[in-house]
Amino acid sequence: MLRGNQSHITEFVLLGLTSDPQQQVWLFPIFLTMYLINVAGNSVIIAAIRGDVRLHTPMYFFLSNLSLVDICFTTVIVPRMLANMVTQRKTILFAHCLTQMYFFVAFGITDSFLLAAMAIDRYVAICKPLHYTTTMNPWRCLLLVIASWVVSHLHSIMHTILMARLSFCGPNVIHHFFCDVQPLLTLSCSDTSVNELLGFTEVSFVIMSPFIFIIVSYVYIARAILRVPSGKGRYKVFSTCGSHLTVVTLFYGTIISVYIRPSSTYSVTKDRVVTVIYTVVTPMLNPFIYSLRNNNMKQALRNLIRRAG
Repeated sequence: MLRGNQSHITEFVLLGLTSDPQQQVWLFPIFLTMYLINVAGNSVIIAAIRGDVRLHTPMYFFLSNLSLVDICFTTVIVPRMLANMVTQRKTILFAHCLTQMYFFVAFGITDSFLLAAMAIDRYVAICKPLHYTTTMNPWRCLLLVIASWVVSHLHSIMHTILMARLSFCGPNVIHHFFCDVQPLLTLSCSDTSVNELLGFTEVSFVIMSPFIFIIVSYVYIARAILRVPSGKGRYKVFSTCGSHLTVVTLFYGTIISVYIRPSSTYSVTKDRVVTVIYTVVTPMLNPFIYSLRNNNMKQALRNLIRRAG
């Protein structure tokens, strides 16, 4: 998968969020804290779901997988970024850069598909309640999760192979805090038209297809909710979807603004800020979003704390 003699560059320089040492002094504890909250919060969600038999349902099965992916997604990026801030050694080998890009793309796409799987679960639970147990049986839920992981990794392999075939013979400075696809393409001295075409069509598929699926699911869910006669009943039904809708808005709102657009509109500063939101902030907030308004999750967390104490 690595290049042969096509490239003269063996390593890149990651500029990070800022090159100002004074800004790095206060950025380091902020990102370290967010990363630790992310890992701890999502780990607690996984442990609470595994430890409470009442949460052994499709919705929480998908949520535990989403929490695992969020931990992996952020771990691919933040520890390296923090190490660069401390050591001031910003170089990364080409092979390591490709590896980081591979896992970043894979976990990001898995996130997207899992959010779509959770929308399917909510659609069946609200619109087809009598068929819920048979439709969302454990085997089908497992197949949805496996498909999410397999498709995302196949897509990431395709991106990585195409990137490895490019030549990098000019500047080696990446104006980003990790090895993302678009910043690497801007440094290549090869023809990147195939990469950009595949990237745009593939990303449109793996991002927009689940997103459209989620939108269609919620259109049917909204219709079903409006048929509920009482306002209290409508609120109770909709409350089961509120957390998922919040996460979908945060995730897709930021990721679409970065990837679903022509490369000519690429902006280093804007993209770094938006990327921080969906790679660091959103995974950190997910445990709070899914637990603060969920009574079952609150009870499971209380039981987990009681057992730990």
